[in-house]
Amino acid sequence: MKNKLVLTKLSFFGILFVLCSSINAQTEFDGLFMSKNIFCVGTTAETSSFNRYWESEFNRDNANLGTVQYKALSVMGNYGLSDRLNVIFSIPYIHSNTTAGNLASQNGIQDASLWVKFQALDKKFLNGNIQIIGLGGYSFPASNYNPDFMPLSIGRGSHNITARFLLDYEENNWYMTVSGAYIYRSNITLDRNTYYTDRMIYSNQVEIPNQYHYNTRFGYRNDQFIADIYHEYTNTLGGFDIPKNGMPFPSNEMDFQRLGFYAKIETPVSGLSFLVNGYTVFRGKNMGQLSGIQFGAFYIFGSTSN
Repeated sequence: MKNKLVLTKLSFFGILFVLCSSINAQTEFDGLFMSKNIFCVGTTAETSSFNRYWESEFNRDNANLGTVQYKALSVMGNYGLSDRLNVIFSIPYIHSNTTAGNLASQNGIQDASLWVKFQALDKKFLNGNIQIIGLGGYSFPASNYNPDFMPLSIGRGSHNITARFLLDYEENNWYMTVSGAYIYRSNITLDRNTYYTDRMIYSNQVEIPNQYHYNTRFGYRNDQFIADIYHEYTNTLGGFDIPKNGMPFPSNEMDFQRLGFYAKIETPVSGLSFLVNGYTVFRGKNMGQLSGIQFGAFYIFGSTSN
């Protein structure tokens, strides 16, 4: 029973992380825009895994676990309402499994997201160009998954509203982009009337703690090629630690930092591009020590004419 509790906890950590890991060009993390009337759509495939985790801040392993594995297939798109105003959407399908133990794999459509991205400032600065960008995002469960099925739940089930501020500076094709976001997450409803966090609660309502998110990127870009390295930090504002050999819960505090690399290249086929994105978590709290890689293909439709 003790080993099953540990397996349950680890499976949940990894899934929650992989669900927020997709990155590609013209998203909420970069200073790129689609031109007016241009529509870019594509898909990404991602695989990730871990065999170590943080129990609170203590890093440990479990010989009975094997390797926890996750796969995600996402459809993403970006439409230029104008050269300075884009609308971005994404929706992922998630599959999870473990190579040891008897935990059943889970799969399904997770949370759909919609972003509005607006360029507030674009001007020459020093020897380069600076942009100030504001973004607003909303995400919600796109299927009726159970967020309280802690072995392999595919999401938390909350409705999320995100406000992001982004600063992008480019000089001679080299760029640096920094951004910060506040993520409001709604309460969720369980199919039971009592649960235990750090105390007994007699309710079916669970308060999911809000988050801060920070992203820094440095790299090179031109019309044919983009490459960068990045650092991300997510800070959960509240929640509680999972006790030793205890059960995970949707309102746990989950903080992490990760490093990654990203590259995107245009192909000789007009409008077709490919991307690759790799990452690893190097510090965490109540998290799997996850590493993963993502591949994607995107195609541009439309005309740049006004």
